[in-house]
Amino acid sequence: MGRKDLKRKKAKEARRGLGIFLKILVLVGVLGAIIVGLAFLNQYVSRRSETANKTGELKLVDAPEWVNDALKEKIYSAARAGGEDLTIDEQVAASVQQNIATLVPWLDDVSVQATHDSLLISGRWRRPIGLVEIGRKYYVDSEQVVLDYVPIESLPIVRIVGLASERVPQPGEVWEKDDLAAAVDILYRLDRMDRLVTAEKPLLFEIESIDVSNYDGRYSRSKPHIELYAKDGTRIVWGAEIDKWAEHLEVTDTEKIGRLYNFYKTHGTLLNIAQYINLCDPQDYIPQPVDEY
Repeated sequence: MGRKDLKRKKAKEARRGLGIFLKILVLVGVLGAIIVGLAFLNQYVSRRSETANKTGELKLVDAPEWVNDALKEKIYSAARAGGEDLTIDEQVAASVQQNIATLVPWLDDVSVQATHDSLLISGRWRRPIGLVEIGRKYYVDSEQVVLDYVPIESLPIVRIVGLASERVPQPGEVWEKDDLAAAVDILYRLDRMDRLVTAEKPLLFEIESIDVSNYDGRYSRSKPHIELYAKDGTRIVWGAEIDKWAEHLEVTDTEKIGRLYNFYKTHGTLLNIAQYINLCDPQDYIPQPVDEY
């Protein structure tokens, strides 16, 4: 073999050795990456396992001020229905969410989120606007959804009387009654006015009841269809149902509300001022509503 052939052979063997060495380096790098990845994954799984096995605290998010301890306890009790251990876990959070949505009509569009130390409960609270007593007490909200009774002192909840019904739907169901709807419609508008013009001293705190016994004139076409009563017994004549004022030659619904609130703001109260307050008579002595109403 010549000298040139020998050099070519040695160069070829050197290149082959270098290739093998590089392959070994690549293999070692891959194996190292796999080992590091497995270690990280094992650490992550361990931490995840620790979090999943941790018992969390129930927390209500952005609950209105009127939500009292009794209502909060209803939520917390419902969350634990079925023996939930409140482990911080997405599956448990979903189960708690289902429990609350099923058992507590007070909270709509419920969402439960698991964090590192808590189960956060949020949703849209149903605010009671009227109280009905048929056998026992129930609330209804502005959408006529029935709510189970829990004493709430911080809200002006008005008794609704004179309903032509002896059956109350289950809590969480909509009570589809026309006379109830007429009462709720008026209470909703008065509640809205309270928030706009008398938020510091809501007028509705002085209203004891709204009477729909003569709804749509079912007992007497000549008598007022709807009346309210203040807590001292003062009779407040509302008249026809919302949007029916023209049929009965009454002032508009807006004027009725304006008259009532003008009277309230003028005297500072509805109590012990007049024998009755007539809101529907066009010739009534109560001043006309101011422009802002």
